Amino acid sequence: MARVVRPGGAVAAYASDLAGGGFPFEPIHAELRAAGATPSAPPSPDASREATLRDLWTGAGLEAVDTREITVHRTFADFEDFWHSSSSTTGTMRATFAAMAASELDLFKARLRARLPADAQGRISYTARANAIKGRVPKAA
Repeated sequence: MARVVRPGGAVAAYASDLAGGGFPFEPIHAELRAAGATPSAPPSPDASREATLRDLWTGAGLEAVDTREITVHRTFADFEDFWHSSSSTTGTMRATFAAMAASELDLFKARLRARLPADAQGRISYTARANAIKGRVPKAA
């Protein structure tokens, strides 16, 4: 990115905190791991760490590098709202669940439901985190 941004221009990005458990679909991934499965991950999940992002930005020669954590609170009307929103979002999750036998999927959902306790109104809530970073391309000398 630093090569294609004009001198003095900004380069910014954010990444879900995969390594720190802040991935929006972490409850599903945690249950997959508990079931002995390996959830799909991007080629370099450690690149989502704040320190790794900083190293990438400074290694590319960017200046005035600044990072921050973004925390979001997600609330779903009930478990079915959570399940529909989360299980149908990515192709890899859809494929994982499609490969399960109906009884296996039912057991998985029951265990996931227990992992995500509902409030008195039946809502499911949890937090997710991302690491944000920005830097500037040095001005030409």
